[in-house]
Amino acid sequence: MPNVHISLLSEASRPLLNKFYRQHRSTMRASGEGQLWVLRDEEIVAGMSLTPVEQGHWLTGLFVAPLSRGQGLARRLIEQALQETPGPVWLFCHPDLEGFYQCLGFTRDPRLPPPLAERLARYQRSKPLLAMASRDCRA
Repeated sequence: MPNVHISLLSEASRPLLNKFYRQHRSTMRASGEGQLWVLRDEEIVAGMSLTPVEQGHWLTGLFVAPLSRGQGLARRLIEQALQETPGPVWLFCHPDLEGFYQCLGFTRDPRLPPPLAERLARYQRSKPLLAMASRDCRA
């Protein structure tokens, strides 16, 4: 997919990202606030949210259309968003994805802002999740 375009989605276009998630039967939703990033090849093929938290952002909702996976699109989307977003970025992921995020420069077991630490504790009651952070906020 050489002709992809990565951009911030306007607030007015938020429904497009939610439509993309629904089309692929994803449980993801565009966050209620913050930055919505999309990667397009004529239409949206990947998306994610960066929600503001104490002096940084929380990456959620990363999803690539199943037929577009394995082409490095998630990597391109994340790298572009991080280049244009100041401050640290935190995320929660399944342990199977740790290596993927490490290749993008994320590290495990960061110091989380209190609201994210509380959220992670709640989420970990029902599923295995790791906290990771961009280079700006290593433990």
